[in-house]
Amino acid sequence: MTNADTHTPDTENDPRWLQIVARDKQADGHLWYSVATTGIYCRPSCPSRTANPRNVTLHDTLESARATGFRPCRRCNPEGSSSNAANAALVEQACRLIEGSEEPLSLETLAASVELSSGYFHRLFKAQTGLTPKAYTSAHLARKVRDRLAEGSSVTTAMYDAGFSSNGRFYEQSSAMLGMTPGAYKSGGANEVLHFAVAQCSLGAILVATSDKGVASILLGDDPEGLVRDLEDRFPRATLVGADAGYEQMIAKVIGFVEAPNLGLDLPLDVRGTAFQQRVWQALRDIPRGETATYAQIARCIGSPGAARAVAGACAANPIAIAIPCHRVIRNDGTLSGYRWGVKRKRILLSREAEAT
Repeated sequence: MTNADTHTPDTENDPRWLQIVARDKQADGHLWYSVATTGIYCRPSCPSRTANPRNVTLHDTLESARATGFRPCRRCNPEGSSSNAANAALVEQACRLIEGSEEPLSLETLAASVELSSGYFHRLFKAQTGLTPKAYTSAHLARKVRDRLAEGSSVTTAMYDAGFSSNGRFYEQSSAMLGMTPGAYKSGGANEVLHFAVAQCSLGAILVATSDKGVASILLGDDPEGLVRDLEDRFPRATLVGADAGYEQMIAKVIGFVEAPNLGLDLPLDVRGTAFQQRVWQALRDIPRGETATYAQIARCIGSPGAARAVAGACAANPIAIAIPCHRVIRNDGTLSGYRWGVKRKRILLSREAEAT
């Protein structure tokens, strides 16, 4: 038995045992268990009757489970791909098809490419990525437009390179995709007006900035002037309007949420990022208050199980602290990892949320 194996009497007290009891599909491929009385080994999601933990050994690798000399369960087939992994692979295939196509693909075409019905594919795609196929396509097109504009392409060239077939269709969606008109985006936010305010809270300085669509930035730090410079760098040619009496209510609402997470933060967000970043950020918003997830879990959730490092990068690029809760993401071993605004702040936020649940 290896150090990764756990046998009675510890099995029932091991948190991995709860995953087996819950038949957690997310644990498939990361955990196996063998049952001495039946001479078989299974995956956590096995539908068979729950075994007595006294007869169970937990394994962190398939090789360890095989080494028992037991046979693989015929019901859950622990040697093969789990249904969750198979679904993730199908969604990943559809994502690559969307990204490689020169024009937007219909739901029917995408579903047919992975040999699923349109309705089932739509539900599966949303469950795996947090976005509908249409929303994922829009986010991908927005990233392509941003990339072309950043490279110096004209708005017309960026439009056609991204796959839009007409001016009318592009301009109907451009402001929603970019958060501003294409011309304003190309010029670094010129002619866009952002209202902002800086205040102090128990976590230090906090800056809140909003466009006419919603909150575009929530920044934390020790230096108020540094936060303003960060905002200026992000929107180099936008008009930044300092706090007025009405705007003070906005930042007060955000501070109230920082101090008491149970109050909730019901504010519209102006989320601007690549297709991948938006998938990650939506997955972060789906983590319940008081709970955490690992980078690997988020990667699997969005249908990119091998993209844990990219998920970490998207968390680091998140410009809307707290409202997009990247502080809820931890390392696989349960320890706190780097946080754009400091691990100390991350620990405080998690502690407050745990107390509020």
